[in-house]
Amino acid sequence: MLNVCVIGCGRAGMIHARSYAGKVIGARLAAVCDPFEEARENAAAELGVPRTYADWHDVMADPDIDAVVVVTPTGMHRDIVVAAAAAGKHVFCEKPMASSEEECDEMIAACAQAGVKLQIGFMRRFDESMEHAKEAIDAGEIGDVVLVKSLTHGPSHPKEWMYDVRKSYGPIGEVSSHDMDMLRFFTGSEVASVYAVGGNYRSPEVAAEWPEWYDTFAMTLTFENGMLGMVDGAQYVQYGYDSRLEVLGTKGSILVGAQPRESYTVATADGKVRRPMNNSWTYLYREAYIREAQAFVDAIVHDTETRVTGHDGKMAIRLVNMGLRSLLEHRIVLASER
Repeated sequence: MLNVCVIGCGRAGMIHARSYAGKVIGARLAAVCDPFEEARENAAAELGVPRTYADWHDVMADPDIDAVVVVTPTGMHRDIVVAAAAAGKHVFCEKPMASSEEECDEMIAACAQAGVKLQIGFMRRFDESMEHAKEAIDAGEIGDVVLVKSLTHGPSHPKEWMYDVRKSYGPIGEVSSHDMDMLRFFTGSEVASVYAVGGNYRSPEVAAEWPEWYDTFAMTLTFENGMLGMVDGAQYVQYGYDSRLEVLGTKGSILVGAQPRESYTVATADGKVRRPMNNSWTYLYREAYIREAQAFVDAIVHDTETRVTGHDGKMAIRLVNMGLRSLLEHRIVLASER
């Protein structure tokens, strides 16, 4: 049994912690770490975790911890991952992987040098419908891929720190980095160019202080293999959580996802039809989180490459940066500009 410590006990961290607390074969939740006492003690009480840490450095000094799950603010990822690798611990790191491509390179090199596994948290790759769509594409069922379109609309009100898009990236990074990864996943190619436009439609009260803030954007992409891509991202949509994908081929198409949360429909006497809407990514991708955790453990046990590598994490960071640059500079950004 692999002993796993989850570092970061916020909303996303607890999703991972609950997976390792009995839902993943071959691993167990041995410890949790969070600088906030209430968060870590609540996590330990809920999940029956025997050890807690306030400082992630102490996790690295614990010889009984085999792997860490890093779910901290992005700015901390590089230091934690490099230290974990040096301590001989396998690493699962949530997205975004780091604050820059340079930090990604350092994390990849540290894990490679130490001979430990590194997996990045793009859980949509482990969604069963996404996996079936990829299998259909690989089997040639829709011919050659021409265009991949992915959208994510999130309902949450922006947090104050998000308004500085030079640091947060805005919805391009916070909401749609998963969409960027899905486009790479389904095209099997790197991006050649990006063009993004956006605007602030739901938070006009912050426009004077944060003129660069945008809550909605549209992006078109071209890929090195000639395929096309489109991303539609929005924050604070209020109607619910919305995540869908379409792949157009030369001989057919594939649709993944739908707005309704469940399959039942209510028709009432006033002539209206109602279906419940997805309210959160935590519900929509609940099984995918378990499957990605299992894949991480399986890669360690069987000594195989992780299914979402450090390179995948780095390329997502590159796309986010290209997209934000395009939006702010009102122009097409080429990958060759780097």
